[in-house]
Amino acid sequence: MDTSDPRQERPPPKRGPPPAAPQAPRDHLVWAIFNTLYMNFCCLGFVALAFAVKARDRKVSGDVEAAQHFSSKARCYNALATAGSVLLPLLLGALIVTGVIHLSKLAQESVGFFTYQFSGSDDEDQ
Repeated sequence: MDTSDPRQERPPPKRGPPPAAPQAPRDHLVWAIFNTLYMNFCCLGFVALAFAVKARDRKVSGDVEAAQHFSSKARCYNALATAGSVLLPLLLGALIVTGVIHLSKLAQESVGFFTYQFSGSDDEDQ
């Protein structure tokens, strides 16, 4: 008679990540909507929104390759819109600050010029 436990004879099942299935690409739709509504620099946010919608349509229809293509374009235009909308106001602010500093120095020099005392000997008048 066999008294061994059958559960001990089988190897335990392997636990790990499931086999990798091809992932559908991200469509970046939320980022494109944000760029379109809040930071629409040179209409790049709208272009990104158009490509994001195309990527989502292709993903739903099952065309993964076209969805990946439109997704990468949407990501590129989103990055450009975000960079332009963040960097240009920073550049404008820096130009305003340096202009104010330059004008304040110029004003100080002109005040010094106009407060110069023309006193002393009046040799030229005699």
